[in-house]
Amino acid sequence: MIEPYEPGQVRQVQGHPIISYGTSSYGYDVRCANEFKIFTNINSATVDPKHFDPTSFVDVTGEVCVIPPNSFALARTVEYFRIPRDVLTICLGKSTYARCGIIVNVTPLEPEWEGHVTLEFSNTTTLPAKIYANEGVAQFIFFQASEPCEVSYKDRGGKYQGQRGVTLPRA
Repeated sequence: MIEPYEPGQVRQVQGHPIISYGTSSYGYDVRCANEFKIFTNINSATVDPKHFDPTSFVDVTGEVCVIPPNSFALARTVEYFRIPRDVLTICLGKSTYARCGIIVNVTPLEPEWEGHVTLEFSNTTTLPAKIYANEGVAQFIFFQASEPCEVSYKDRGGKYQGQRGVTLPRA
């Protein structure tokens, strides 16, 4: 269901403290990969989910992403998910980021959805904000139904099925 999967809670890497990831009490803390799309307004574009202009983002690869004040960035999880037909997954941001004014948003992972999860980071502060690659950014909580759903995300041919990398909006 999760690749790569970390059965414990990792809090240090090579003796250095990190924002934790891996299996938690009732969920799984995901990591952010090192690929980012940072929102920019250099082209004076209008954000339109039906006709999204990919030039509204600057691509950045690195161990840290700095999000400008009152802006946002997209990233993806290190982990690739395959959600079972009888499971719904909800994402909540980690308190370490929330307490810094950085909001993580992910829509629910529906039954039989699969792919890298695109993460949306909003910097609600008036200061630049850092996101750390390969460290924990959000917790996923899994709800198992008493029976499989009638129609899954896969059955509907969902437009984000099997996504890899950071995926922009699709109309």
